[in-house]
Amino acid sequence: MFKKLLIANRGEIACRIIRTAKRLGIKTVAVYSEADRDALHVDMADEAVLIGPAAAAQSYLDMDKIIAAAKETGAEAIHPGYGFLSENAAFAKALEKAGIVFVGPNPRAIEAMGDKIESKKLAAKAKVSTVPGHLGVIEDAAAAVKIADDIGYPVMIKRSAGGGGKGMRIAYSKKDVAEGFASSQSEAKSSFGDDRVFIEKFIEEPRHIEIQVLGDKHGNVIHLAERECSIQRRNQKVIEEAPSPFLDAKTREAMGAEAVALAKAVDYDTAGTVEFIVDKDRNFYFLEMTTRLQVEHPVTELVTGLDLVEQMLRVADGEKLSIKQKDVKLTGSAIESRIYAEDPVRNFMPSTGRLVRFQPPELGIEDGVTTRLDTGVEEGGEISVYYDPMIAKLITHAPKRAEAIEQMGRALDAFAIDGFRHNIPFLAVLMRNERWRKGDISTKFIEEEFPDGFHPPVPRGRVRDVLAAVAASIDYLSNNRRRMITQQMHGEPVRFSDIRVVELGADHVRVRVAGRDYPMTVTLGRGRDRRAPADRLTSSWWFGEPVWRGTIGGEEVAVQVRSIVNGVHLTYQGVEAPVRVFTDREVELLALMPIKEKPDTSKLLLCPMPGLVMSLAVEEGQEVAAGETLCVVEAMKMENVLKAERDGTVSKILVKPGDSLNVDAVILEFE
Repeated sequence: MFKKLLIANRGEIACRIIRTAKRLGIKTVAVYSEADRDALHVDMADEAVLIGPAAAAQSYLDMDKIIAAAKETGAEAIHPGYGFLSENAAFAKALEKAGIVFVGPNPRAIEAMGDKIESKKLAAKAKVSTVPGHLGVIEDAAAAVKIADDIGYPVMIKRSAGGGGKGMRIAYSKKDVAEGFASSQSEAKSSFGDDRVFIEKFIEEPRHIEIQVLGDKHGNVIHLAERECSIQRRNQKVIEEAPSPFLDAKTREAMGAEAVALAKAVDYDTAGTVEFIVDKDRNFYFLEMTTRLQVEHPVTELVTGLDLVEQMLRVADGEKLSIKQKDVKLTGSAIESRIYAEDPVRNFMPSTGRLVRFQPPELGIEDGVTTRLDTGVEEGGEISVYYDPMIAKLITHAPKRAEAIEQMGRALDAFAIDGFRHNIPFLAVLMRNERWRKGDISTKFIEEEFPDGFHPPVPRGRVRDVLAAVAASIDYLSNNRRRMITQQMHGEPVRFSDIRVVELGADHVRVRVAGRDYPMTVTLGRGRDRRAPADRLTSSWWFGEPVWRGTIGGEEVAVQVRSIVNGVHLTYQGVEAPVRVFTDREVELLALMPIKEKPDTSKLLLCPMPGLVMSLAVEEGQEVAAGETLCVVEAMKMENVLKAERDGTVSKILVKPGDSLNVDAVILEFE
């Protein structure tokens, strides 16, 4: 086995690879950009080498710098992780020439399957079912429109190189194709250095299901069953699971056989994924082969008991696969949630800032249920605009799918992140979605379930009661604490009313609290003359802790707590609510306070996320129609096209291409 391994990547995947390498006794070398000088993967590695500025093109995508770092440190092998150079055949060839082992597929396999156009031709030749489409290079937008017309709408515009959701657009009309073609080319060029795109038929109500394959350098290839990755936004996966709740044994066997056959056709010799689109009748069609480790590999690891990074390292060192197809057994169900630095309320726009708070839930195995976290950040770290917005992956595994979902919901409730917007509330709501729980999903799930975008749910029923009880107990604890600190009445007990009014938005809940400390009892009002049975609250929570953990009426509960003026901001099961607790007299006075009106921004174009101005499509004095493109802003490797919401005239432009903008920065004004 290698004695020293360089990881040509950053973030959670670099940390993930380092953990396995250390377990195997392999020394590790991290590379980092100037923006990642204090990153977690740098601290975890035995050695670290600075390779350039923040921009990926000048650091993580610079092959010469990475090879030089390997030679400088004596690293015998390089693991590319995913993204960046992981599917770059030129990089694999350069390492081969330099005498450094590439922990990934051979260059021929990358070239054959990494090119999405050529891979489809190969798949068709191998008699693998493929989606109807145009596999040739498309020269311009006009040609793209003609091809789309011939295929029939809707169509998918896709990048030829690279992976993930970058450079992909769904088009339902000629106009969508014309606009999407240019954006797809631009994103593909900036992310992968290759602006070729192709067009294929978009299958409506599809499921995205992929097969994990594993090969060695001795001609052996097996599959490790499937992962379902249908819940996506902007063609980027959000939740993955293994196995799929949709496949039956016959379909699983057929998909696995085709995946293995395709891998063998290109002499595939490491971990990789053959991706399929599956319709409602379980007909499946080849999409592409991802010639690298996938982001969602942990769910496969948990249901098979295999460490895929270890398998990749052993195969790269020339070992034969230690398992055969008949040895692969699936145990239980695993769910993965991707934690993104993005604002789900703002259409999942990227969010940046410092990690003021980063406290994961309790990890490990308890009562046969596993909770795992893969991350590349730590409290105090910085989330920048230069890289992908994913900051962690939370994974649960249990004997049954429903149990894995329940544990995921509990873990998300206890996951405290502060300093910028993130998608944990959205994920927590998904875990309680009945359609998701039933497995009735497709790649259009998010847009169908949230047609008007995501809005945190209003607290109702048991969720409202939990928030009211926790807020009341914290207020009561705070009152006792303040009186002890100030030594009022010379240390004698101070009597004050145990009746409070809890304000949750427009809702007011009367409560009665009993007990100076936990355990307490909280009785919630139910109408004018009626009260619900008292709930007994137990907890070890104290001020400053970001998560209130305890029991309410015997039920285990985790509620995220953040202090605000005259109250607390609570988050529970995706519900986010500023909560304040008042006396009756305070409520009377509050009703007399004037309500501050929000400023009118209807004549302003505001930047929805921190980002870089790529281009302006209008000039001052220009009349624009609703839906017309105004500006393109790039954030975290994604181009965001900002369009006019209504007809108007541009009166003033306040930015220029190349400017860096904060959230809600004014881009232009309308008359």
